[in-house]
Parts: sequence; C-alpha cells; structure tokens
Amino acid sequence: MNRINRALAQDKKLISIYFTAGYPQLEDTTEVIKRLTDSGTDVIEIGLPYSDPLADGPVIQKSSEQALRNGMSTKKLFQQLEGIRDHVDIPLIVMGYFNAMLQFGVEDFCKECKAIGIDGIIMPDLPIDIFEVDYKELFEAHGLKFIPLITPETSANRINTIDALGDSFVYMVSSSSTTGGQQGFGDEALSYFKRIADMQLNNKLMVGFGIKDALSFEQASRYTSGCIIGSAFIQTLTEKGLDGITGFIQSLK
Repeated sequence: MNRINRALAQDKKLISIYFTAGYPQLEDTTEVIKRLTDSGTDVIEIGLPYSDPLADGPVIQKSSEQALRNGMSTKKLFQQLEGIRDHVDIPLIVMGYFNAMLQFGVEDFCKECKAIGIDGIIMPDLPIDIFEVDYKELFEAHGLKFIPLITPETSANRINTIDALGDSFVYMVSSSSTTGGQQGFGDEALSYFKRIADMQLNNKLMVGFGIKDALSFEQASRYTSGCIIGSAFIQTLTEKGLDGITGFIQSLK
C-alpha cells in the first residue's frame, strides 16, 4: 500500500507539514524532514521553491526567495533526498509548480521521485484535465499519487470529476486566498468543510490554508482526515530555527 493511503487509514487526525526545501539554510532539507518525523508529523510536503508562485502567501514566498538565493534547485533537491528512506518511513510529497517539472522533464522528474521514495505530487497549476490526458499513466507507472486541490468555489460536478481521478486524498483549500492569510474559521468555512464531507467522496479530505494552532487544527479537521500546515510552520522556522520544530508539532496536539 502507498504510504499516503496507509497513513489515511489510521484512526486519527493527520498532521501534514509543508516546508520549503533549502530553507532556512540550503542543507537543512533532510534535517527538517527527520525532525518533523521524530516529532510525530504524519505526512510531509516538501516544497520546491519557485519564483512565481500561484497560491503561496507572503511567508512561504519569502522562504522560497531565500531558498532560491541559497542555491536550491530541482536537481539539488533530488540530490539532497537521496537515501532519505533510510531514515524516514512516513509519506513524503513533493509540492511545486509545473514549470519546474516541465523544465526538468516530467518523466525524469517522476523517475527521480520513484527512486527516492516520494509518494505523491501536488502541482496547483497542473489542471486535472491536462493531468488525466497527458500524465496520469506516467504518474501511476512510477507509483506517484497526484493530489488535486478544490476550493469553496469548485462545483459539485467538478469535485466528483476530481474524486474519480484520484485515489488518496483531495487537498481542500479552506478559502479563496493565498496561504497564511486566514485568522481562524467561521461558520461559512465550517459549513464548507461539512458540505464537502457530506458528499462522501471516495478520496479522503485534508484541509490546508489557515491552520496555525490547536484550535484551527481542531476546527479544520472536524469533518476531514486532517490538516496541512505551511505558513505557521515556516514562521516558526524563521523565528526559532530547527530547534522550534518539536515544540510546534506538540502545540497542535
């Protein structure tokens, strides 16, 4: 069983952490992964920094800018992740933008992911229709789950189409904004979470954008399998460095 599906099968709310590869320092990538794992993180999303992001808010944008200045690249990331499976057994997902994948070569990108032991890929700017026609078979051939995103504006028909193509989880964006821009969840957001949960999709649901502490984690995971946290974690890295990782994960539980 793919590690993502194995994690989703657990009777618990999953903590999925996004961080930017090569931040704060270029060679911190694998140490961040190890410390997150040791601290009880269930899923890790490794962000491939990109200079022209679609959905990233200011905190993640600044981390990406710094990581790129540090010298991070697609090739460098794959080099850093060689041997990571000797230390980590939880799901690892690469999240980035499709231009970087295209520049590297989509098939070569998938081959590198498979060789390292990456379990899935999130590409917010790769439309599901293009994925289905051009890349679905390639991803499947390399054992990679494609994680699609939905927002409060995604229609029910579209959600059902997305659900039919996936077989792990749907990334439910909590609001129509960039990452890190929300301050808790009100009735409208909670109603949205429940509405999607009531559709009883084949895929599990994970909520991202706006989760920063135990309260927002509890709210967002009430109707789902767990939450994805990016900006709040990266802010902790910025303020406290790698020594702040354990305390941050413990604060969510």
